[in-house]
Amino acid sequence: MKKMKLVMVGNGMAGVRTLEELLKLAPDLYDITVFGAEPHPNYNRILLSPVLAGEQTLDEIVLNSWEWYTENGITLHAGKKVVDVDRVRRTVTADDGTCVAYDRLLMCTGSNPFILPVAGKDLKGVIAYRDIADTNEMISASTQYKNAVVIGGGLLGLEAANGLMLRGMNVSVVHVAPWLMERQLDDVAGKLLQKSLEARGLKFLMGAQTDALVGDETGRVKSVQFKDGSAVAAELVVMAVGIKPNVELAEKMRLLCNRGIVVDDTMQTITDARIYSVGECASHRGVAYGLVAPLFEQAKVAANHLAQFGIGRYQGSLTSTKLKVTGIDLFSAGQFMGGEGCEEIVLSDPFGGVYKKLVIKDDVLVGACLYGDTVDGSWYFKLLRDARKLKDLRDKLMFGESNIGDVGHEGHSKAVSMPDEAEVCGCNGVNKGSICKAIKEKGLFTLDEVRKHTKASASCGSCTGLVEQILMFTAGGDYSSTPKKKAMCACTDHSHQEVREAIRNSRLLSISDVIGFMDWRTPNGCASCRPALNYYLISSWPKEAKDDPQSRYINERSHANIQKDGTYSVIPRMWGGETTADELRRIANAVDKYNIPTVKVTGGQRIDLLGVKKEDLVNVWKDIGMPSGHAYAKALRTVKTCVGSEWCRFGTQDSTQMGKDLERAMWRMYAPHKVKFAVSGCPRNCAEAGIKDVGVIGVDSGWELYVAGNGGIKTEVAQFFTKVKTSDEVLEYTGAFMQLYREEGWYLERTVHYVNRVGLDYVKKKILEDHEGRKALWERLQFSLDGEPDPWFEFGKAAVDTRQFIPITAV
Repeated sequence: MKKMKLVMVGNGMAGVRTLEELLKLAPDLYDITVFGAEPHPNYNRILLSPVLAGEQTLDEIVLNSWEWYTENGITLHAGKKVVDVDRVRRTVTADDGTCVAYDRLLMCTGSNPFILPVAGKDLKGVIAYRDIADTNEMISASTQYKNAVVIGGGLLGLEAANGLMLRGMNVSVVHVAPWLMERQLDDVAGKLLQKSLEARGLKFLMGAQTDALVGDETGRVKSVQFKDGSAVAAELVVMAVGIKPNVELAEKMRLLCNRGIVVDDTMQTITDARIYSVGECASHRGVAYGLVAPLFEQAKVAANHLAQFGIGRYQGSLTSTKLKVTGIDLFSAGQFMGGEGCEEIVLSDPFGGVYKKLVIKDDVLVGACLYGDTVDGSWYFKLLRDARKLKDLRDKLMFGESNIGDVGHEGHSKAVSMPDEAEVCGCNGVNKGSICKAIKEKGLFTLDEVRKHTKASASCGSCTGLVEQILMFTAGGDYSSTPKKKAMCACTDHSHQEVREAIRNSRLLSISDVIGFMDWRTPNGCASCRPALNYYLISSWPKEAKDDPQSRYINERSHANIQKDGTYSVIPRMWGGETTADELRRIANAVDKYNIPTVKVTGGQRIDLLGVKKEDLVNVWKDIGMPSGHAYAKALRTVKTCVGSEWCRFGTQDSTQMGKDLERAMWRMYAPHKVKFAVSGCPRNCAEAGIKDVGVIGVDSGWELYVAGNGGIKTEVAQFFTKVKTSDEVLEYTGAFMQLYREEGWYLERTVHYVNRVGLDYVKKKILEDHEGRKALWERLQFSLDGEPDPWFEFGKAAVDTRQFIPITAV
């Protein structure tokens, strides 16, 4: 039977959850095509705040990897915005001309941030906070500027302010209302929250009304002016004053829109039954929801109807709120402000930072506002949702579920006493029984494994503590200790170390060999384990194990860094940071020829061409005629040098030549993570060798070597390793250290973490004390690198799929 064509506009959480539910119900019903305006796979937008705060990474919040789309037969057009839908011909057209036909259309265009219509809103440094690009811009700004202003003291604004503060900025929150989060908290809880955040270092301007944003001579914002004539300095302004459904495309399609795309209880648009809509862009019974739980409920109903079951109905959602700021607990739901006919039960302990307010009407809990002690939030929410009569609970209601009946409430006893049908994760609709079943049947032991198998606590994270309690009593033992080894991913119980040893001891030469030999749970692995397995194979068995480009990340497949707008960055290699007039001319000619918008000198003493179109990459590489800088790879990136004794009057050693020799010896070296070297010609250390994976400093009698430095978010100073006399010894000792790291480091483990794990004494014993072992390591590295291809020029040998650079033409 010929499959129908389903096209989804938007690649966010609600839409992809619809596809996940649909694939469970009818995996072979549709050919599915997805258009996403962002150049990323589906990620957890709710967890951008922990990323901004430095508590998680962008890789950790990806929900569906690139491989997931391929494995499920979904064509993903990432970085392509849909600009037109022809409802008569039933076609969807993107901004690059890509055109796809549909039988069913799923509109998931999400929402847009509201930008205050004030003077200066278009200045540089004025942004909203909605996606990865905004998050990256804020992280970047925090490294260059000091003062930030967040306009909006709601949920998102406070999370942005907290993250920027943790990044080291001075942050002021501007809020027009008299207390924070006035839509989710009453005045007492709002002021307790403000007091707690002020203690952390945030500043608040309550009741302030923004009048204008003022820029400097470069066009960047420098201050925020208020209607009372006052002002506050700001090199970064984040607007978090609300969102509005993104209905621009829907209105162009002439779909009925009123506070969103109007849908019925089946999530079909009122205008066109072939078209469905879920998420923040959908308006159901006059309400557009902005929280994840109702969006996932909508997704289940839409999937049910797309699968042609036709029995699901969405009747609206009751929502609750939790702030994602580590160490601050608050919860609110329902009519927490009370009102006519309502009565309130209040417990207030300002000194202890605890406040509870329960709102009752007609003997039913209709609202709750908790600050400081939210352990019973889920229980109150269940009472509120079920509209349970409170007559027999009233005298104990304020003191929580632990005081109902004979059930104790010490530590994890709450989780033990919950019935299996009790809901644990409201966002994903996961009950206790489902979690316990997954833990027992799949042998789960870590929170991350539970999240991957059940999705419990994988969205807003407010149920994390409860899931941990369930995990503790179900899996047995002390959860706080976790397992002594960490599994590579959910596909296996084996650790990185066990996998490395198995590959080496059993001479495994392919990913399929490893998966079969070690009894992986999934037959093809996943986006987490395949890149690691690929690296372990090629580093353990050079010249024998075959590199699998499809098991590398997108940057390493394209051999250039993808940027937030879908274009690429090209950084050619400049040996030790040294270049020539001829190289500079070729770079300049390529910039003009291919209309490359930005040329920048990097921190590693190279030139970065930003904004290169993917279809131009091959010709840009060819015209520049310089080797790949591997700026996109888990490999040797740069060797930073000072001018050294050749030119500098303070130089004691020829650092530039030493840097060039090091780079030429190891430039094709793949590693568990990116690697950076630096060589300084004297102890003044102009090349910043003290924060590199390997730092070399020239002294009167030779060279000092330092290892395991890192200049990232958390700067790690390199540790003194040894002192050598000759340049050849620098090469040998550096190469031996790199090969030891290559052979023993875990994938995505920086040298600093590897050395911390095994100990510097262990590394010294392997390299400084074992002379033969050191020479053998250096020889193995040279053997591995001999004949390694340059992926910019030796396409066949490097297994580069050149089809990826052919532009996609319109259908």
